[in-house]
Amino acid sequence: MEFFERFAVPNPNPAIYASMVAIVVVSLAIIIGLTYFKKWGYLWREWLTTVDHKKIGMMYLISALLMLFRGGVDALMLRAQLSMPDNKLLDPQHYNEVFSTHGIVMIIFMAMPFIFAFMNLIVPLQIGARDVAFPRLNAISFWLFAAGAMLFNISFVIGGSPDAGWTSYFPLAGTEFSESVGTNYYMIAIQISGIGSLMTGINMITTILKMRAPGMTLMKMPMFTWASFMACVIIIFAFPVLTIALLMGTTDCLFATNFFTSTNGGMDMLWANFFWVWGHPEVYILILPAFGIYSEVISTFSGRNLYGYKSMVGSMVIISLLSFLVWTHHFFTMGQGALTNSIFSISTMAIAVPTGVKIFNWLLTMWKGKIRFTVPMLYSVGFIPLFTIGGVTGVMLAMSAADYQYHNTMFLVAHFHNTIIPGVVFAMLAGLTYYWPKMFGFMLNERIGKWGFWFLSIGFVLAFFPMYITGLNGQARRMYTYSEATGFGPLNFVAFIGACLMAIAFCLIVYNIFYSIKHSPRNVGDDPWNARSLEWATHNPVPEYNFARTPHVASSEAFWDAKKHGHELFKGEIEEIHMPNNSGVPFIMGVIFFIAGFSFVFALWVPAVVSLIGIFACMVLRSFEKDDGRHISVEEIKATESKFESAEEIKTAVSTYGGANS
Repeated sequence: MEFFERFAVPNPNPAIYASMVAIVVVSLAIIIGLTYFKKWGYLWREWLTTVDHKKIGMMYLISALLMLFRGGVDALMLRAQLSMPDNKLLDPQHYNEVFSTHGIVMIIFMAMPFIFAFMNLIVPLQIGARDVAFPRLNAISFWLFAAGAMLFNISFVIGGSPDAGWTSYFPLAGTEFSESVGTNYYMIAIQISGIGSLMTGINMITTILKMRAPGMTLMKMPMFTWASFMACVIIIFAFPVLTIALLMGTTDCLFATNFFTSTNGGMDMLWANFFWVWGHPEVYILILPAFGIYSEVISTFSGRNLYGYKSMVGSMVIISLLSFLVWTHHFFTMGQGALTNSIFSISTMAIAVPTGVKIFNWLLTMWKGKIRFTVPMLYSVGFIPLFTIGGVTGVMLAMSAADYQYHNTMFLVAHFHNTIIPGVVFAMLAGLTYYWPKMFGFMLNERIGKWGFWFLSIGFVLAFFPMYITGLNGQARRMYTYSEATGFGPLNFVAFIGACLMAIAFCLIVYNIFYSIKHSPRNVGDDPWNARSLEWATHNPVPEYNFARTPHVASSEAFWDAKKHGHELFKGEIEEIHMPNNSGVPFIMGVIFFIAGFSFVFALWVPAVVSLIGIFACMVLRSFEKDDGRHISVEEIKATESKFESAEEIKTAVSTYGGANS
C-alpha cells in the first residue's frame, strides 16, 4: 500500500466523517479550556503524573464510563439495524466493524477498567494500606491501558476497525480475508492494554499478600479483597496466553508468518484455543470482583454479616480453578469429537455449583435482615434473578449435543449478555453509587438513581429476552439483516425498544452525576451507609495517606466491630508517613507506546523502531533513578485531620439522608 492509502477512510459515509469532526472539535475544546482556565500545570501535577492509587482508580472509572458510552452507541446501531427486516441503515462491512468493536470495547476497554477502578480505589483501603505495593507500576498500568484504548478507538476513523468479530477468528482475521489494517489494530491495541492488565494483577497480588494491616489474616480479609485477589491470580495465568497469541497474530499480519493461516502449516484452531484459554477465565476476571461488590453491598444494606464467609471464599477458589478447564465449550461445534466435548460439558456444568453457592449465601444474608432498598441494593437484588436466568441458559449451552442448535444463534448472544450485564454492569453501577461518597465526599441522588435502575432493568429484559426466542427459531448471530418471511421482525423491534430504554438509563446516570455535583449536600459524614468494612473507617473523600494511623484488625468486619463492640481500630500516636513521589515517566511511556502501536499498525518501521528505543530508554532511566519518596510530617497530618473533625462527628444515617436527598 502507498502511504496515504494506508490511512484511507473505509466506507466513506456521513457517520465516519461526523466522528472525525467530533474528535477534532472535542480535542480543540479541551485544549482551549485548559489554556483559558490555566489548568495545564494542575493537570500535569495532580493527574498525569500521579501515582496515588485513588486518583488512578478515578481515571480508570472515567475511562470506563466513556467506553460504556462508546460501546453503547455501537449497540444502539446494531439493534437499530436489526429492528426491522431488510434494513439498510448499515451496510454489511460497517455492521461487521460495529459488532466487532462493540465486543472488544465492552469487555477489554469498559469492563476491565471498571474492575481495575474499584481494585485501585478500595483494596488498599480495605486492607489498611497507604498505597499499592508498586505505585509507579500502577501508573504505568493505567497509561498502557489508556494507550491501547485510544489506539483501538481511532481505528474507526483512520484505517478501518476490526471486522472479524470480537474473537477475531482466523483465517477470517488474516490478510487473505481482512485486507484493511483492522486486525492490526486489534492485535496491537489489545496487546498494549493487556500488558498493563498483567502489571495490575501482579501489583494487586503483592499488595494484598504483603501490605495488610496488623491482625488481618487472609481469612479476615473483606470479601471484595478476596474477590480481587482471586481475579488477579487468574490474570497472571491467563493474560500471558493472550499476549503470546496476539504476538503470533501480529507476526502473521505484518510479517507473513503462518501460525494461524489455513495454509503453509498454520492452524486456525490454534488461535481459537489460545483465545478461549484466556477468554473464558476473562469472564471470571470480570465476574469475581463484581461478586465481591455485591457481597459488600448486600451485607451492608441487610444489616448483617455475610452468611457463609468460608464457603464464599472456597467457592471463589473453585471457580478460579474450573475457569481454566472449560474453554473448549466455546467451540463444541468445531469437530473435536464426542469424548472431548463430554469432558468439557461436565466441567462447564460443574462450575455452576460454586456459583450457586454464592447465590444462596447472598439470599441467606438477606434472610431476616433489615433490608434498605437503596440504589446499590436495588442493583444487587435485581442481579440475582437476572443472573440466575443467564446461568441456567449457560447450563443449556453446556450440553454439547444441544449446543449444535444454540451455538451460532441469537440465543448465545442473549445468554452472554444475560450474565455479563447483570453480573458486571449492575455490579459496577452498584459500586459506583456505593463508593461515590468515598471518592468525592457527597452522595448521588437516590431518586434519579432508582429511575436509572428501573429503566436499565426493564430495558435489559426487553432487549435480550426476545433474542432467546428468535435464536431458538433460527436467527443467526453476526447476520446484518434478515427477510420479512423469517418472522423475526416484531421481536427484534421489541429488542430495539429495550436498547433505547437502556440508553435512557445511561443518560439518567450521567445526569445524576451532574445533578448531584450541584445539589447534593456535602455533610454526609465518613460513614453515610452505616457500612461494615475498613474502607469506611477513614474520611470522605480519602486523604492522600488513607489513614492517619495504621488500623489494627481483629475480624473480617473490623469497622463494624469497632462501632458496635468497641474494638480499638487505631492505636498509638500519629507518626510521620512515607509516600511515593509523582512521576511523569509512566505517562510519557504511555504516549510512546501509543506511537509505537500506531506505527506497527501501518508498518511505519522508522517511527516504530524509534519508539521502541524510547520505551527502553525510559526503563533504563528508571533503573538509574534514585527516588526515596517523601515524608508527610506529623504537623501536616494533624492539620489535614483537623479539617475532617466536623465531618467525623456527623454520622448521618442513610435513611435520614435519603429523605432529604430524594
